[in-house]
Amino acid sequence: MQILVTGSAGFIGSHLVDRLLQEGHSVIGMDNLITGQRANFAHLQSNPNFQFIEHDITQPLPPLPATPQAIINLACPASPIDYQTIPLETLWVSAMGTKNLLDLARAQKARFLHASTSEVYGDPLIHPQTEDYWGNVNPIGPRSCYDEGKRFAESLIVNTQKIHGLDARIFRIFNTYGPRMRQNDGRVIPNFITQALSGAPLTIYGAGDQTRSFCYVTDMVDGILKILMAEKFSGPINLGNPNEITILELAKKVISLTKSSSTVAHKELPTDDPKIRQPDITKAKTELGFEPVVQLEEGLERTVVGFG
Repeated sequence: MQILVTGSAGFIGSHLVDRLLQEGHSVIGMDNLITGQRANFAHLQSNPNFQFIEHDITQPLPPLPATPQAIINLACPASPIDYQTIPLETLWVSAMGTKNLLDLARAQKARFLHASTSEVYGDPLIHPQTEDYWGNVNPIGPRSCYDEGKRFAESLIVNTQKIHGLDARIFRIFNTYGPRMRQNDGRVIPNFITQALSGAPLTIYGAGDQTRSFCYVTDMVDGILKILMAEKFSGPINLGNPNEITILELAKKVISLTKSSSTVAHKELPTDDPKIRQPDITKAKTELGFEPVVQLEEGLERTVVGFG
């Protein structure tokens, strides 16, 4: 299959490209490199089945070297540090960028996959979060450029699908980690690992009793592949690992794993930071046969290697 992957130089996108090529697909990668890194696909430069185009999908799309049969849209800053630094770019990539890709999918009759996020649930009032939960999102808060951008993109996709009959598939990514995360990414696992390896205190916001559920990147990619190849799909659908842990417990695990002398330092909890986050993946299990297999300790060990 010929597949266009936008956001292909990012953390999850680059792992997805690797897996698609391993499965025998041909891939066109597209990224404006605003947060993605060339180093993430440098090992593919000599692969005849991979071609990269540096481009901002909010602008008219350039001619492609081949006609895609599927488009997988992962293009969007995903770290609070990134999207709060470039909020307008974050909003536009979810709006105009998604529209441009939907237009391409319609013109080429391509299957369209879109990476949404657990952030559409905001600071959730139900736990764990199921796909039919509408969310608790502050539309003018500091995270709104990402939360509301993704919510708008979902609406744009489902309405385009309804009017034009497009084969569109939305998946909501929960916290994902692994090699190729930037050390200054701003998300909790790269923060903790970087601090622990340097002996600095691990920064915990609030008391550390807020929870997250972390999915190793190979499991996330497996879920995306299952969505791509499924004969039938009813979405949106959650992808993540339902095993929940407090941030304080995570900090202790990282300190132990790295044999660090680091302590923890508590800072004020950011505005609108979700207190709980855990996916209900019943739908992914029953409809896709998706279930994460990498345990947190193993995934952290693999991730630490890339930070050493």
